[in-house]
Amino acid sequence: MVRALKANWIPFACVAFVLANVLCMAKEVYWLNLLPAALLVAWALVAAADKVLLFIVFATPLSINLEQLDLGGIGVSLPTEPLMVAVMLLFLLKVVLERGAVDLRVLRHPITVVILLQLAWMALCILPSSMPLVSVKYLAARLWFLCTMYFMATRLFEEPRNMQRFFWLYTCGLAIVIGYTLVNHAQYRFEQDPAHWVMSPFFKDHTSYGAIIAFFLPFAVTAIGMPGYSRTRRGVAVFFLLVLTAGMVFSYTRAAWVGVAGALALFLTMRLRVPGWVVGAVAVVAGAVYFANQDRITIALERNRDESSDDLAKHVSSIGNIRSDASNLERINRWNSALRMYEQRPVMGWGPGTYMFQYAPFQAARDRTIISTNFGLNGNAHSEFLGPLAEQGLPGMLLVVVLVGVSCWTAVRLYSRLPAGVDKRIVGAAFFGLVTYYIHGTLNNFLDLDKASVPFWGFTAMIVVLDLKYPARQAFAQPPAPSLKPQA
Repeated sequence: MVRALKANWIPFACVAFVLANVLCMAKEVYWLNLLPAALLVAWALVAAADKVLLFIVFATPLSINLEQLDLGGIGVSLPTEPLMVAVMLLFLLKVVLERGAVDLRVLRHPITVVILLQLAWMALCILPSSMPLVSVKYLAARLWFLCTMYFMATRLFEEPRNMQRFFWLYTCGLAIVIGYTLVNHAQYRFEQDPAHWVMSPFFKDHTSYGAIIAFFLPFAVTAIGMPGYSRTRRGVAVFFLLVLTAGMVFSYTRAAWVGVAGALALFLTMRLRVPGWVVGAVAVVAGAVYFANQDRITIALERNRDESSDDLAKHVSSIGNIRSDASNLERINRWNSALRMYEQRPVMGWGPGTYMFQYAPFQAARDRTIISTNFGLNGNAHSEFLGPLAEQGLPGMLLVVVLVGVSCWTAVRLYSRLPAGVDKRIVGAAFFGLVTYYIHGTLNNFLDLDKASVPFWGFTAMIVVLDLKYPARQAFAQPPAPSLKPQA
């Protein structure tokens, strides 16, 4: 009997599982049905972690947050975040047990140093946090985003083709969501009001939806002329560009439009090889003109009565309406609340992730709008810079500024010294995609969502890997440095 069991343990195990599952289902217990999927995921994590990472990339735009389904208010995105947690645990185990789990050159890179300083300061800010459990959860989410889409991604991108797979997989998943959204939106004749929710349940609102589309527009443009692509693949790139453009236009997301325009302006500046001192001089002059005419500019903006509407021209014009546009005024309300929170706790802030629970008392009566709320239902601080200022004090905001500055400095220098080819185009697609979000981040904040964190940290990892592959001191008449490999 024992010998028969050893020889045929798989059939016996299957029969035992079926019987146990039938018994559980008879008692209305259905969780055992998830066991085969859990075992499959466990096997994949051990045998093919790179494939799991790429699956997460594809599934991210298609993920659904349980909060949107009214399932007990659980803010977890399925299937991506549970997979990220599992991958993070595997990664941390490898760090403890395996030498060289993370390449030392990656750890020493200036971008990684800033990221680690951010994590350290965030952890320190938990101690005086007004809501420690919320802050711990926020830090944990940042950890699983970084472990999977930054640290493990740097190993994934040792194979250059995985960078392109990252772009294509996310774009494929996003194109499915855009198609679903456009079909839903067409039923309402593409009017502006339904544009706020027709992408549900995949995206919470149109602002995050537009921001993510903007992330991938530079890649869609780049892929059309990518060296080595067949005519078929370039045709697919054209199709994706048209889909992304349609999604962007009918998202009615003004901040995303501004981000794309800013990235295009930066691309033209770099393409025309405008010297850095000229750009700096223009910025200084523009700043001086603004401060010298601040009152006049404010009065001119207050005269703008164009509000968000179906008319695209008026919708664009409404970007500058700070008198009657509720969305713009509420954004100013959130910013002013963040500044008042900072004034009370300027060094360590109120704790990571706590803004939405703490800002209500800091709203001034003159700032409140018809869409103001005391319950954190309509977004966060609406800024990737002022949010950390309120939650983590001045050092928290400065670390965000430094991260953006170091990333831009690294990417611009890398892009300018790379020879024409695939890697240069990959750097351009990643960097200009990030630029759309850097600009968007002054008006909204989504890095607590998997939708934004996956491309944000993935694109940043691409820049780091290629910066290490092509050192600044290297002469490009010679072959490029080898791909990253674990050091002995």
